[in-house]
Amino acid sequence: MSTNQPVQTVQDSGGGVPDERQLRTILIAVSIALMAVIASVTGLNVAQTHMAVDFGASQSTVLWIINIYTLALAALLLPLGALGDRLGRKPMLIAGLGVFGIATVVAGLAPTAEVMLAARVASGIGAAMIMPITLAVITSTFPEEQRGKAIGVWTGVAGGGGILGMFLSALLVDVADWRWLFVLPMVLVLVALAMALKSVPNSRETSAHRFDTVGALVSAIAVAGLIFVLQEGPERGWTAPATLISLAVGLIAAIGFVAWELRRRDASLLDVRLFRKRGLAGGSVTLLVVFGVQAGIGVVLFPFFQAVLGWSGLLSTVAMVPMAVMMMMASGLAPKLAARIGAGSTMVVGIALAGVGMALMALFVSVGGGYLSVLPGLLAMGVGMGLSMTPSTEAITASLPRAEQGVASALNDVTREFGTALGVALLGALVSAGYRSAIDDRLHGIPQGAADTARKGVANAVEVAGGTGPHAQDLLHAAQQSFVDGWQQAMWAGAAIMGVLFVYIAFRGPKDTPSAVADETDPAEAVAAG
Repeated sequence: MSTNQPVQTVQDSGGGVPDERQLRTILIAVSIALMAVIASVTGLNVAQTHMAVDFGASQSTVLWIINIYTLALAALLLPLGALGDRLGRKPMLIAGLGVFGIATVVAGLAPTAEVMLAARVASGIGAAMIMPITLAVITSTFPEEQRGKAIGVWTGVAGGGGILGMFLSALLVDVADWRWLFVLPMVLVLVALAMALKSVPNSRETSAHRFDTVGALVSAIAVAGLIFVLQEGPERGWTAPATLISLAVGLIAAIGFVAWELRRRDASLLDVRLFRKRGLAGGSVTLLVVFGVQAGIGVVLFPFFQAVLGWSGLLSTVAMVPMAVMMMMASGLAPKLAARIGAGSTMVVGIALAGVGMALMALFVSVGGGYLSVLPGLLAMGVGMGLSMTPSTEAITASLPRAEQGVASALNDVTREFGTALGVALLGALVSAGYRSAIDDRLHGIPQGAADTARKGVANAVEVAGGTGPHAQDLLHAAQQSFVDGWQQAMWAGAAIMGVLFVYIAFRGPKDTPSAVADETDPAEAVAAG
């Protein structure tokens, strides 16, 4: 993608701006399609033990069934987003929904772990066709004065949809069978497909340059390699050969991608020179951190709810819903606030609130305080993330011309996926390290075998405590308090990261000027201020 290459945007829907009713229908259609993709990212997390039993699979295989979807999705976002720009956004969306729907049916009926893995790869490919197009349709269809509000709805679904999807998945697992998890995304796909066929307009880009096949392949290798490291590092070990090889491949491919794109310049898949612009750089860094924090919070919260408070999986998921609701509400409010005080200031306010939320949880979380000790922090985080996500997304999409919104949207999505993987790896590692460090001093008098098991994690400690007789209560208390200590360590680290982000966006984020949508003839000028 380039800021200077000659492009022509072809509207296949008869031209003209859709009326209010059509715009509303378009927004509902792409939001439902996005919800299907997002729900499938988190849904299977609640069915790990059920899959292990049904397939006779190891924990490693079960984790691959969950992670291979995200890996395929992240690796193919940029190439397929760029192809959608050229081949037509509506055909790419329809094809993606078809691939995703068929793969979802196969996954729901899969007789073996191998079939399930193949279906999840296909689902990831379909999701990579859908996800960037949903945002590209909004940015290329909605008039400028309504685009911010529409992007706010999109970011709310993207941010809160995963938690709501997990809640519905946990409910289905509790009241029915784990295979019913695939009914929800299938229904969403069918509804989105019917609405998209009828309502979503088509647009595509014609370019004088050939598609950047090399850039597409190298970007896929780079993203896959680095995501693999973040997913598998905690499980395999950060110094394991597979981890180190994947890291080397990912870094070499990433460096190669940048060098190739600089060489291609006007014919590149992604003009990396645009990262010099405050809007693109600030928006990308903000989404990376915000989604990392959100994903990391999930890693911390579920063991707290289940192992410390003794809640079921469904109740634990319900406890996350207030944060998701606040996030979705704040995402809708963000465009109005940005219109008043500016996009940069809105991002700064959101980042500050999210950081305060993490600090509140670090300060007040306790075993005795239970859910109420973390609820204020969750609500503050939900509002903060919602306020920061919408202007960040708009800053990224506004940094590329309308003809290239598939790539702009894919870049936005890749950033989110990287942030999610990074947050899970980082905050998860901090909680684990803090737990192990804290529990060592609390295991005096506990039988050696039980103590060794308890060091592996709070869930292990809860499971083994029943067999320690008179030591059971002491072991439970030690494990729960140690987990809270590890929680506090991770939350303070997250608050510090948000503090650094706050300073960066305050000084180097998008300027508080009226947002400019990139002009197709000279977008570099349009984003110079943002």
